[in-house]
Amino acid sequence: MRPGAQPNMQQLMKQAQKMQQQVAQAQAELAEAELTGTAGGGLVTVTVTGLGEFKAVKIDPKAVDADDVETLEDLVLAAIHNAAEAQRELAEEKMGPATGGLSLPGF
Repeated sequence: MRPGAQPNMQQLMKQAQKMQQQVAQAQAELAEAELTGTAGGGLVTVTVTGLGEFKAVKIDPKAVDADDVETLEDLVLAAIHNAAEAQRELAEEKMGPATGGLSLPGF
């Protein structure tokens, strides 16, 4: 567009519609994705969707020690953080191209 020229509204609407479709597609892909976070060499596993909904927590019986609950708590928290980081990275990967680099709240 040359300096001082008015933007073509029809073209802007087409671009916005395309971006909206890309965002919807990316959200659908994120909803379908399941990611896992682990801690303690796999003693604790957390499953989360690409949209950040936690689906499951698996704890290996070897991680359960009645005399050391704090370690198990730490492993669960570490697995949650690991899964959340994987979800954040996937969301950036899927949503980045759809939003043209714009940061959208919640993604």
